[in-house]
Amino acid sequence: MSKQISFQTVLETLQDAKKSIPQGHLKYYSDLDPASLRLFLDVWGNIEPKRKRQLLEKLQEHFDEDTLVSYEEIGKALLDDPDSEVRARAIGLLAESEDPKLVGKIVDIFLADSDSAPRLAALNLLGEFLLLGEYEKIGGSVERQIEDALISVIRGENSADLRRHALEVLAFSSREEIPALIESAYERADPAWVASALRAMGHSQDERWNADVLDKLFDEEPQVKTAAIEAAGALAIQESVPMLIQTLDDEEEENETAIAAIWSLSQIGGDEARAYLVSLADQTEDEELSEYLDDALENLDFMEDMNQFDFFNFEEEDFEEEDDENETDWKRG
Repeated sequence: MSKQISFQTVLETLQDAKKSIPQGHLKYYSDLDPASLRLFLDVWGNIEPKRKRQLLEKLQEHFDEDTLVSYEEIGKALLDDPDSEVRARAIGLLAESEDPKLVGKIVDIFLADSDSAPRLAALNLLGEFLLLGEYEKIGGSVERQIEDALISVIRGENSADLRRHALEVLAFSSREEIPALIESAYERADPAWVASALRAMGHSQDERWNADVLDKLFDEEPQVKTAAIEAAGALAIQESVPMLIQTLDDEEEENETAIAAIWSLSQIGGDEARAYLVSLADQTEDEELSEYLDDALENLDFMEDMNQFDFFNFEEEDFEEEDDENETDWKRG
């Protein structure tokens, strides 16, 4: 049984830069009550920047690995930190937040922060909130605020990287301007813009883009090809399966394109995709690739279970409708 320590002891260790930050201390930063948060902020100003970043990096890693921890209070508290890297990492700790009150602040950082790292982190978080909007978990006015900010950057920002990434995020929305923006990016000569357009197509979940995605699966530009492979998986384009398998057969070594093809096969599913992934898992001697293939096969199982669940829900709704119609006919009779 692990020994419990006080949060004060945890903070004393944090202040001593000569000591490592124990893994066991990270849970004490989770779900801070107001009094503990004040204690944390009282010492935060006296901690050197390198130590701050070290803690936040550890918290992010722990957050990604443990679904039971939440560092949302720390993330919110550090959004105005003078260190741009701290601001960026603080935003990363808010990835699972569903608090619409955060959106205004995150939009401000996205539009006006002096450094690119917090702006990109803010953009990623706005994408998460945009998805919440599509699922009707946040109000329409909040969703429109995010969309307006993204569109303003796509149309007027100097940084091409930020504009491209904003397009990819905006595609999670169903706003009517988006198809034209994606088409414009897709038709550019710049491969980076074409790749972003393809990712946006995948995010849109709109089958209107299937032909465009298929057309780029064997593109000579690696970034375009990889983005098309990712989009084929996101859109679950069944016709792409033989092409993805051919891509994997042609790749001489494990690389970003091959990894993308493996995951896309797991998203699309079907007998051909499953047989290929199982065969690849049986043949590989690379431990890291073997673990990735295991994850892909788990994802394939999950996707097929979800599809089967949706099918049964659909069937159940049909039966309910039929029962209602039969009952109505009986009453009329």
